[in-house]
Amino acid sequence: MTGTLDIERLGRRAEAMIEELAAISEEPDRLTRRFLTPEHKRAAHLVAQWMAEATMVTSEDALGTVRGHYAAQGETAGANAVPRLLVGSHIDTVINAGKYDGMLGVVAGILAIEHFRDAGRRFPFAVDVLAFGDEEGSRFPTVLSSSAALAGTFEPRWLDGTDRDGITLRQAMQDYGLDPGAVGTAAMARDEALAYVEIHIEQGPVLERANQPIGVVTSIAGQYRTRVTVGGMAGHAGTVPMPIRQDALLAAAEMALAAEAIAKARHEAAMVATVGQMTINPGAINVIPDRVAFVLDLRASSDAPRMEALVLFQKRAEAIAAARGCTVAFETYHDCPTAGCAPWLQDGLVQAATALGIDAPRLVSGAGHDGQSMARLTDFAMIFVRCKGGISHNPAEFSTSADMGAAVATLIRFIEGFDPARRPAG
Repeated sequence: MTGTLDIERLGRRAEAMIEELAAISEEPDRLTRRFLTPEHKRAAHLVAQWMAEATMVTSEDALGTVRGHYAAQGETAGANAVPRLLVGSHIDTVINAGKYDGMLGVVAGILAIEHFRDAGRRFPFAVDVLAFGDEEGSRFPTVLSSSAALAGTFEPRWLDGTDRDGITLRQAMQDYGLDPGAVGTAAMARDEALAYVEIHIEQGPVLERANQPIGVVTSIAGQYRTRVTVGGMAGHAGTVPMPIRQDALLAAAEMALAAEAIAKARHEAAMVATVGQMTINPGAINVIPDRVAFVLDLRASSDAPRMEALVLFQKRAEAIAAARGCTVAFETYHDCPTAGCAPWLQDGLVQAATALGIDAPRLVSGAGHDGQSMARLTDFAMIFVRCKGGISHNPAEFSTSADMGAAVATLIRFIEGFDPARRPAG
């Protein structure tokens, strides 16, 4: 080990860096930073600057992921195939976001490397810090596309998905300065990646209730995102009698309630269903809606009940549409299976926390993370950090500098004790 860690200082540094990133926003009065926007580019440049100052070699891949490479002991310059431990998170945000979601994990990785730089410490393996850009899916009908590209699972059809302004992902990449034809170059070979570790705020209340600053994640819940389009018949709000209306909005509302009922009936699978976005046409006060589109976000702690719930929802939605004289169509554009964190990495994180006097509980993540993509490349694990009230995706999102410092210190101790030979064979 490299001696005593100043957890308070690490936390203050993390807070200052997060504040600096949070100042980069598309909107003056709230934090919004979507994938491949000019603000995303500004944040990426700032992260690359910090990485370079920490003596990492920086690069940007074909999906805009910023990569900082901290060379292994005795590594020859340009030896790209050197096996490396991957550490990272994302720098994109939801609309009207909190400032810790994603950013903490990127900053924590940089601070860990700063510590090793100051200690003059290198390892038999390299360490890559990653700043992904499309974890939230707040711009295009894609989720985790940047980490999927690194894992070699990017789907070319995603390039034709459009944002709310009709801009395709392909066009946005070109506007950003990226080559859509080079997506395949972002993929990392399996023998290059030793493991992936991410620090992230919990986004839930478990750690606060346990009065613990950090925890170790056991798995990430699986997730569907399904676009539902309901067709009805437009008509005058004052002249069409209620019994003969074909109101697409009322049908969609009933479908949303059906999704809620389905999820509530499967509480043992920690199932949750959310409709957070709905588009109503023609959108006039005095016209019956004839077309409504919404997205169902369906998650569960295991895949079988999640699949069963989606099938049941579609059947109920079809019955609701038929009863109201409407049509309904479904497009599931995101299907991310439940991803288990590797036990050997979980154990390593718990041991690192214990060495600091922290009793880190193990818990499940209901939120999706880049680890779900990275699981297709290598073993992964996560450290969760306590957040006030369990609030996230909200400007009230908050983690104390002390808790963030504890997480960074745990990451440092984990890297110091990391031994790829502990990975189970096969």
